Amino acid sequence: MTAQILAFPDPLPCPPPLDPVGCALFLDLDGVLAPIVARPTDVGPDRRRTAILRGLSERLGRRLAIVSGRTLAEVSAITEDAVSAVAGVHGLQRRTVLGDEINAVPDPGLDDAVAVFKALARAQPELLVEEKGLSVALHYRAHPAACEAVREVARRLEAATRLVLQEGDMVAELRTAGADKGQAIHAFMAEWPFTGARPIFVGDDLTDEDGFMAAAAAGGYGVLVGSPGRQTLARYRLADVPAVLDWLEAAITDQTS
Repeated sequence: MTAQILAFPDPLPCPPPLDPVGCALFLDLDGVLAPIVARPTDVGPDRRRTAILRGLSERLGRRLAIVSGRTLAEVSAITEDAVSAVAGVHGLQRRTVLGDEINAVPDPGLDDAVAVFKALARAQPELLVEEKGLSVALHYRAHPAACEAVREVARRLEAATRLVLQEGDMVAELRTAGADKGQAIHAFMAEWPFTGARPIFVGDDLTDEDGFMAAAAAGGYGVLVGSPGRQTLARYRLADVPAVLDWLEAAITDQTS
């Protein structure tokens, strides 16, 4: 699924208060529930975030899912298993509310991509390679000047393999071809307990545009975090991670919803 980026009014308004009745909530992790950091391994559990997720899961009747670029194992560790339904590696992994797991088959071209990315990281130690089994990412947040060089290498690898290049915030990721975040949301919406609900997807990166499109197509909407002025399919915007947590927390503290 390829999202067609549209321009909604700038600045986008804040979303209305979250009403748990009749909605299904899909949340990205990094940049939405947790701040972006230079090393992904530095993100760990947070007491407030875990309490919010557990409260939301209860109020939503388990119509809550994390849709992330991280692996299922990483999401489980960071959220302390507060959420049953998770899509990992941008949709290539998925765990249903009932605990069933669906995983893509890794593309054999990943081995070459990992080798090339690791060679670049050895030459420039500020670059960080993240292996996810179904994809490999090269982060250059600690060395922004490497942006064009990293992306050029990633594009060449994409052209020489069947891998799909996914460019994000200070990262180039080569992934096994397959489901994206929007398709993961569609899959969840066809399953209990999501069926018939209005989907809301909260994301921050270009990789989340497919999720915004999927939510809108099913009668819901997207909420973009950060990135003021960016063209997007999201209908609303929240400023940052603290604003997201405040918005979510209000839904479990306001018992009149």
